[in-house]
Amino acid sequence: MILSSFVYSPFYEEDFFFEIPRPFQFLSFYVYAKGVFQRDLPVGKVSIRKDDLCKYSGKDNWFNLQPVDPNTEVQGKVHLEMRLNEVITDNGSTGQQLLVKIIECKELPLISGQNCDPYATVCLAGPARSDQKKTKVKKKTSNPYFEETFFFEVTRSSSYSKKSNFQVEEEDIEKLEIKVDLWNNENLAQDVFLGETRVPVKILRSDHIHKAWYLLQPKGTGSKSKSDDLGQLRLKLHYIEDTVLPSACYTPLCNLLLKSPDVKPISASAAHILGDIFRERYEAVLPMVRLLLYHNRFVPFVSAVAALELDNTQEANTIFRGNSLATRCIDDMMKIVGKSYLAVTLKPVIDEICESNKTCEIDPIKLKEGDNVEVNKENLQIYVQKVFSSITQSSSNCPPLMCDVFRSLRHLACKRFPGDPHVQYSAVSSFVFLRFFAVAVFSPHSFQLRSHHPDPEITRTLILISKTIQTLGSWGSLSKKLSSFKESYMYDFYKLFQEEKCIEKVKKFLDEISSNVSKESSRQEDAVVLKEGEVQKRTQGKKNFSKRNFKKRWLRVTNRELSYHKRKGKEALCTISVKNIQAVEKLDESAFNRKNMFQVVLSEKPLYVQAGNCVEASEWLEILGQVSRCNEGRLTTYHPSNYTAGAWQCCKNQSSNAPGCKPCTITMLANLQLDIDCDREAERIFSLLSSNESKLQNME
Repeated sequence: MILSSFVYSPFYEEDFFFEIPRPFQFLSFYVYAKGVFQRDLPVGKVSIRKDDLCKYSGKDNWFNLQPVDPNTEVQGKVHLEMRLNEVITDNGSTGQQLLVKIIECKELPLISGQNCDPYATVCLAGPARSDQKKTKVKKKTSNPYFEETFFFEVTRSSSYSKKSNFQVEEEDIEKLEIKVDLWNNENLAQDVFLGETRVPVKILRSDHIHKAWYLLQPKGTGSKSKSDDLGQLRLKLHYIEDTVLPSACYTPLCNLLLKSPDVKPISASAAHILGDIFRERYEAVLPMVRLLLYHNRFVPFVSAVAALELDNTQEANTIFRGNSLATRCIDDMMKIVGKSYLAVTLKPVIDEICESNKTCEIDPIKLKEGDNVEVNKENLQIYVQKVFSSITQSSSNCPPLMCDVFRSLRHLACKRFPGDPHVQYSAVSSFVFLRFFAVAVFSPHSFQLRSHHPDPEITRTLILISKTIQTLGSWGSLSKKLSSFKESYMYDFYKLFQEEKCIEKVKKFLDEISSNVSKESSRQEDAVVLKEGEVQKRTQGKKNFSKRNFKKRWLRVTNRELSYHKRKGKEALCTISVKNIQAVEKLDESAFNRKNMFQVVLSEKPLYVQAGNCVEASEWLEILGQVSRCNEGRLTTYHPSNYTAGAWQCCKNQSSNAPGCKPCTITMLANLQLDIDCDREAERIFSLLSSNESKLQNME
């Protein structure tokens, strides 16, 4: 979130939906003051413990901002073993010795996008002593395995007088504690604090052996500023935690849902009943759509549901206008399948609109002093033409699965209303224009086309463009008389467009995405940047594991090629045609002892890349997978590790040309690749059905 300059009570009203990785301790929100000539500065943060998320879920709460302190940014856990042993001292008396074993750590944070070089310090602290010991440094791992044991004397007789040790009476054991700190070894720079845990020695009073995992905590001695000076953040959280059982538990339910397309009538199918029971609940349809997509059953199901809806539709100009099961299923499908399609088609022009920031207001009531309505109208017309052209020339990029659905809708509409020549177009345009492109233009941040919500003036421009695109894209609307539009200023604006030419372009586009004609683009397609950013790239062909073999590079992928550069804006060091990509897959952490790595498999040597974090890695995998999804030479198997020391490290095959040992990411219907956890989706459906058993009984 970014605070606007000179605004002390900003109002955001923005929604964010994201998956949270299973092993986490805190969900944190950071507020920044946007810098003009320097980097953004943190104002404060709100951190909510995982155990407290359920307490706040579904409620509107104010949270005090806490200071941002590097010593409080911790994650991970440490496995400790402690025991008390009796020892005989030099003079023959009996004393006690504390054994502390640092076994291992898990889930330590990345440092600058790479695995850290962790070590631990172990300190026995008390009122009159502070004995500290240190483990060895473990290189490039977030899950270090130490297995190191340290000994501390905790009780001694008064006659034991070795100068390097303190006299500690037995009752002082109540005040002793073991403090374990984790650090990242920085060699020449100051070591970075990773977290600490404190365990009181008195825990061994009842049990002389104690072994447990401890979550790492922020540094206890960090400076604390008054949090009430930093302001508050108002949040409304919805936290859903799924408890997923083994796959076999969901097999009967999945089989029942997947048989739905074959059930006659379709209204008696399990999937249709699920949609009927939870007609008002968005979260009920989405897991069902995901399951059907994964198992290649979506098109037959949605075709049957659409046919049922059309049977109950009396007028051709009202088809697919309501919030029915068919429209909800297709809406969800387009959001899942069409994400990359939107990025290729709309992102460049949306970026231009947001960054150029030209005034486009044409409503006389909303004009500001000094605004020229004719200039504004010209600006808006240029933007609309660019968006409209981008859409109508994008048929070659439309995902095959979406084309299959549109083709089915077109056929069903013609069959239901054979005397209406326009219904074949309105059946498709009601989805692709009204429910897909127009919505994405109106709210680009919701479709990951922009990272932040646009400011009010740009939002108003996007609203006007979205309204115009809906009209230009609707075959039925274009056949209206212009005088039927509600706003007079929009009536004047629409007259600027050549109606017949627009209709011709819309029809051609709809034909290309919904019929069996060739979808080859009618023009030479411009290169569109889909994603770019800084990565760590391994030098191809190197056989050793030297850190020097990984170098910072600027990676850039367009709809035509993948390239990497020394820095942003510099000439490409290497360019690879996307048609030559044979697979894009994750790379095991063990390959180079680095997290968030992926590989672009080529005919000669694979390209190994490390992203800055897990989210970036997923985005690179998705976009590269989508842009190369229809390549003829795509592989069916791959090696999840690297080839070194004369063998593949994953399968130990000694031939460098050996076929992969692991299946590539499942290729879905019409070359669609989706990352779907079927067990998790089935659990969500099962939970909904279980909590609404009475509705099922009433329906029965």
